[in-house]
Amino acid sequence: MVTIAIDAMGGDFGPEPIVKGCLKALKRKDFTPILVGNKEEILSLLPKKLPKSYRDKISIVDADDVISMSDAATDAVKRKESTIYKAVELVKNGEAHGVVSAGHSGATMTLATLRLGRLKGVSRPALVTLMPTRTGRRSVVLDVGANVDSKPEHLAEFAVMGGCYAEDVLNVEEPSIGLLANGEEDSKGNELTKATFKLLQGYRGFKGNVEGSDIFNGSCDVITCDGFVGNLVLKASEGVASTISALIKDYIRKSPVAITGALLMRKVFKLLKKEIDYAEIGGAPLIGIKGCAIVSHGKSNARAIENAIYQAIRYVDTGVNKHIEARIAELKQKEA
Repeated sequence: MVTIAIDAMGGDFGPEPIVKGCLKALKRKDFTPILVGNKEEILSLLPKKLPKSYRDKISIVDADDVISMSDAATDAVKRKESTIYKAVELVKNGEAHGVVSAGHSGATMTLATLRLGRLKGVSRPALVTLMPTRTGRRSVVLDVGANVDSKPEHLAEFAVMGGCYAEDVLNVEEPSIGLLANGEEDSKGNELTKATFKLLQGYRGFKGNVEGSDIFNGSCDVITCDGFVGNLVLKASEGVASTISALIKDYIRKSPVAITGALLMRKVFKLLKKEIDYAEIGGAPLIGIKGCAIVSHGKSNARAIENAIYQAIRYVDTGVNKHIEARIAELKQKEA
């Protein structure tokens, strides 16, 4: 059975939504959660009428120190009594298969990389996000923030890892892989992308350069980019989605005709909201490390934590890490 260590104190809203999300996940999935945080506070949030079968599965590791958003990510390495440090150590020691945290993302990525280590052949891990597309299938974009200064070989590795993730976790057969650039022509891009293009040329599924619009139109399954660029894409996308939702609400309030149309389109709006809601994804997997780490949004609600746990379970069950090591070895042979 898969065991997931959960940083119960790291989110912006404290342990309540995290504990609730864990309990929701337990109702649908057979797994063992280890909640890491203030034991008394966590116990107070467990319903008195919680079925014994659920209560027996839940373990609690007591920890009071919480890495705040204002702390430096590197501080987490020294604070061995913090919730995220102890959660990651559970994975390192083989007591858990993966970790989920809505706390300090930098601290989570730093600890996961340094304490768990990188997979064989991987130079740098990458943070993945899943973007909605017109086809209904999500596109895999990486790196979206783990590395702000990447080299061509790093981007090539991100492409390989993203392809394995799409294939194993999302069940995409023969995923297409694109390199994010300022045009589709082979000659487009900066020095980084041009050098990366040469490394990926001829690799399975590589279709060449893609543009920003290809992230959302479903024409490409995996889009690789530098973490600086990827994070800008992620934040801009979140901003656009939020603005569109707000504009729709404003127009509906201002127009009686729009109100009538909105009532008819209610189901469509619900589906749209679900597609762009980060809570429906749960979090971003940090791929390229030994084990599994899911980095959730600081503002995660119970639904987001629930989905982050499902993501972690799915990641572990697929054995994608072994696939990544094999494909990275192939890439290195090609480069040689």
